[in-house]
Amino acid sequence: MQDSARERLYRKLGSAGVTLGMACLTLLALEVFLRICDFRELRQDSTERSLGYRYDAELGWTPVPNSTSSVTNYRTIHVRHNSLGLRDEEFVGDGKPVIAFLGDSFVWGLDSEEGERFSDLLKAKLPNHRILAAGVSGFGTDQEYLMLRRLWPQLKPAAVMLIFCSVNDRLDNASNVRYEDYQKPYFTVAADGRLELHAQPVPLSRQHYFKDVWWVRNSWLARLGVMAYVKIVHPVGFFPDPTERLVGAIRDFVEGNGAKFLVGIQGRDEALARYLERSGIPFVPLDGAAFYASKKVGGHWNPAGQAFVAERVFELLTENSIVP
Repeated sequence: MQDSARERLYRKLGSAGVTLGMACLTLLALEVFLRICDFRELRQDSTERSLGYRYDAELGWTPVPNSTSSVTNYRTIHVRHNSLGLRDEEFVGDGKPVIAFLGDSFVWGLDSEEGERFSDLLKAKLPNHRILAAGVSGFGTDQEYLMLRRLWPQLKPAAVMLIFCSVNDRLDNASNVRYEDYQKPYFTVAADGRLELHAQPVPLSRQHYFKDVWWVRNSWLARLGVMAYVKIVHPVGFFPDPTERLVGAIRDFVEGNGAKFLVGIQGRDEALARYLERSGIPFVPLDGAAFYASKKVGGHWNPAGQAFVAERVFELLTENSIVP
C-alpha cells in the first residue's frame, strides 16, 4: 500500500513538473518572440522624456536635477539640467530681476544646443536681468501652471512669459495621457468656473515602469502585462479644453504675487489671441520663425528662428516697460 501511494505521489509530482516545464518553455518562447518582434509600445523610448526625466507624482514627469544626456531628434543635442531640474545655468538669487519663460519643448530647446535658444540670446541683451528657461518638453499649460506654483518661492520672478505652442498645447490640456502614453494631471472647469485638478497623484506611466522597475525593465512579458494594466486601469480620456481658463489662472497667480505676465504664441491661435486681447494680457505672435522640418518631432526653431523669437520677445518686454 505504501509503495502504491508513493508511486501515485511520484506520478503527480512528475505530471506537475512536466506541466511547470511546459509553462516555463511557453513563457520563454513568448519572451523570445516579443523581443524578436520588437513591438514599438514595448520598447524603452529614447526621447528627452525618458533619457533625462523621472516620474513626478504631481506633474507626471520632470527633468532629473543635475542630469546630463544627449538627445537626438532632427539633430543630436547635449543637455544639462541644473539643481532645479531646469535646462539652464545654475540659478542664483543675486538681486537681479528674474524673467522666467514657461513652455514645453520650444522653451526647453529640443533641437537646440545650449546657447542657441532665444532665452540664451536674451541673456546677452539683458545683462542686468536673470533670464530663466523654465520649459519642460511635452508639458501642457496645465503642467506649466503647476510647476510655476512649485518654483515660485525659489524664483520670485519679476515677470513670467508663457510660450504657448499652438501645435499641441490644446490637446495636452484636454487629455490625461500624451505622447508615448505618458500619464499627466489635467484640469476641468466646474459649473462655477473654478478649475478642478485631477489625477493626483499621477498614475505611473508604462514608460516609467519600463525604466524604473527592474523586473519590468528586464522582461518583455512583464512589459506586456504592465502595458495592458495601465491601458485598462488608467485609459486615455479627453475633456473640454480649459486652455483660456488656465492662462487666466496663471495670470491671476503671477499678478497676485506682484509680477507681470505676458504670452508668446508659437504659430497661430486666433481664439487665444482674442482672449488675450479681451483680458488685456500683453502678447506677441511668433509665427514666421524659421524651424527644422523633422519627421519625428517637427517644427522646432532653428538658430535663425531662435534669433527671430528673441527679437520679438525683446520688443514685447520693452513695450511693456519690463526691461529698459
